[in-house]
Amino acid sequence: AGATESPEVLQPIHMRLLRGGTVAARRAVGLQQRSASTSAAAALASRDRFDVRHLGPREADHAEMLAAIGVSSMEELTTKTVPSNILLSRPLDLGPYSPGLSETDALEELRRLVEPNKVMRSMLGMGYHDCKTPAVILRNVLENPGWYTQYTPYQPEVSQGRLESLMNFQTMVSDLTAMEMCNSSLLDEATAAAEAMAMIYGAASGKGIFFVDQRVHPQTKAVVRTRAEGHGITVVEGDYATYTPQEGLCGALVQYPATDGAVLSYGDFADKMHAAGAKLAVAADLLSLTKLTPPGEWGADITVGSAQRFGVPLGYGGPHAGFLATSQSFARKMPGRIIGLSIDANGKPAYRMAMQTREQHIRRDKATSNICTAQALLANIAALYGMYHGPQGLAAIAQHCHTSATLLRAGLLELGCSSDDAPYFDTIRVSPPPGKSVDEVLAAGAQQGLNFRKLDERNLTLATDETTSLADVEAAWRAFNGGAAPAFSADELLASASAPPLGPLGRSSEYMSHPIFNSHQSEHQLLRYIFKLMSRDLSMVHCMIPLGSCTMKLNATSEMMPITWPKINGIHPFAPAEQVTGYKAMIDSLEQMLCEITGFPGMSLQPNSGASGEYAGLRAIR
Repeated sequence: AGATESPEVLQPIHMRLLRGGTVAARRAVGLQQRSASTSAAAALASRDRFDVRHLGPREADHAEMLAAIGVSSMEELTTKTVPSNILLSRPLDLGPYSPGLSETDALEELRRLVEPNKVMRSMLGMGYHDCKTPAVILRNVLENPGWYTQYTPYQPEVSQGRLESLMNFQTMVSDLTAMEMCNSSLLDEATAAAEAMAMIYGAASGKGIFFVDQRVHPQTKAVVRTRAEGHGITVVEGDYATYTPQEGLCGALVQYPATDGAVLSYGDFADKMHAAGAKLAVAADLLSLTKLTPPGEWGADITVGSAQRFGVPLGYGGPHAGFLATSQSFARKMPGRIIGLSIDANGKPAYRMAMQTREQHIRRDKATSNICTAQALLANIAALYGMYHGPQGLAAIAQHCHTSATLLRAGLLELGCSSDDAPYFDTIRVSPPPGKSVDEVLAAGAQQGLNFRKLDERNLTLATDETTSLADVEAAWRAFNGGAAPAFSADELLASASAPPLGPLGRSSEYMSHPIFNSHQSEHQLLRYIFKLMSRDLSMVHCMIPLGSCTMKLNATSEMMPITWPKINGIHPFAPAEQVTGYKAMIDSLEQMLCEITGFPGMSLQPNSGASGEYAGLRAIR
């Protein structure tokens, strides 16, 4: 295909790549130059072509099928099949990728595209935290086609392993949130919050006002507002502490801990909502609930959130497993699938999808939600992460985050920063020392390899996580101290550093007491469990799955490899634009190709499922 391409067509990308000057760039130039030649391209073309490895029919099969139906070529078949008024009369123009690349060359090209990305130490928080994916889970689940090519578990007899793991996820989330039941994952925290609002509105008999506290994460507020417009719901934003329920109020949403890190007491607010006949939804940090009183114990009706920090990389914002937990009274209004334990015809325990009331194929126009997509693979990773660490291990990780934040805050106070006395978990809110602006501190942080969050013109927030080290804390101190090391040492501060007490907001109840979470703390115990579950599931490693779906079953191994590259999975979604130019180049390139393929002038890759794409399309039309 590349033999007829003119070198002039490729000149712009040659110039752009040569300016980069890197080895990867020179290789990419070589790829395009080889594609533009004739006999040399044919003689030296890479043999690991994608099509021959992943498309079933071979050339001999083509010839046999064409002969059987009486046409001489694929082109003749296409011309006779597709009406001329919709038949594209020219080859697709995919720019530098029109000739196509081998799998090896495509990976090299992708690596070149994302090379400019800068992986910084993120203290941005906002519901996204760096974490450590245990190697036993990374290698044997995330990178294992026996787990990532399984089909949606509509047939429980060939899905027992995955269903058991999703049941573990539900149990873990229910325990941590102290809610009666949980679904087996949603798309992300913001989507789950919008689903909670829709649930509350649907049960409210015409009440159309929904309150959102001002300290909810901004991306969650944005998604809730967009979904509310589609439903005709009026969103009112304000301070939960001073808000008075109004006529027509159906429910409210608060963040726990708040987006600025404060751990707030919402018990009285929950009582106020219930007295007004409204429901309360809480967006909660799952790891924090090992230390904080869970929402189910102070009056929450629905708890939503993300399990991202349970072993799932940042990934520039996803995909991650969201969750929605609630009470039995809301069971048939829940979006998503709920896994249950039954007894089979032989009297043995058997897992199955107990409830999927929101599915269009079951409930049609009475479906509770248009969201049909779960994040099963990532929910399984989160569940296995919880099992691997157990309740004590999760508590230790939470304490590491809290201690890191406490030490960081103590040092910043010594440097002249100011901070309120609100309890916190892993995120602190501070004002810069006298004489320094927020923007100056942000720039100084970037010079130290750190990203801080600008809350407003006078305040920043700094979030810690499982990966925070002493070096990170000391780098943050230098950023607030003009680049110089402070006069004090971490050892001097550690003994005296203290956090505002949690008081009644501290957790006292047990969680994750089931044996499944207390018997897999060695690598080989978990390894055997992972493979035991995998052996109970049907996936592409066993046979072909002849069902149409948007699931991952047709992803090639080479397509999965980049998700573990740090320059792809180690970046926070709110990292500054100058740090993600590689992502922008990759996204722009894909959008351009999709525009060419579909014929549309614009393309958005924002929707994270087909259902979300349908919502986005309807909103665009409106």
